[in-house]
Amino acid sequence: MIKTYKDLEVYQISYKLALIVHQMTEQFPKYETYEIGSQLRRAALSIPLNIAEGYGKKESAKEFKRFLNMTLGSCNEIYVLLDMIKDLEYIEKDKYEELVKSYEMLGKRIYVLMKRWQ
Repeated sequence: MIKTYKDLEVYQISYKLALIVHQMTEQFPKYETYEIGSQLRRAALSIPLNIAEGYGKKESAKEFKRFLNMTLGSCNEIYVLLDMIKDLEYIEKDKYEELVKSYEMLGKRIYVLMKRWQ
């Protein structure tokens, strides 16, 4: 039974991924702290934040779906940033592939939730 946004699997996954991304960006070169690192942290954090905010407006399925749609945009933003940090060699290939797969899975789950939410 879903009582709060914290009960949503997409929230739980996105929150854990945001923590992973945040910790990972702490290892970036100092000059990237306010550049790619900051952008990546904001994109990752925006997913659980939008899920929580949208769930608070759940009286309107259309409004919640709008917030879920924004989370899909953030997933796409993360893909671009992950490609960038891989190419800049700030992340190992296996960690890159793991994160891409995790965000692909998350995006699919968000999409399914968006389509099924009534």
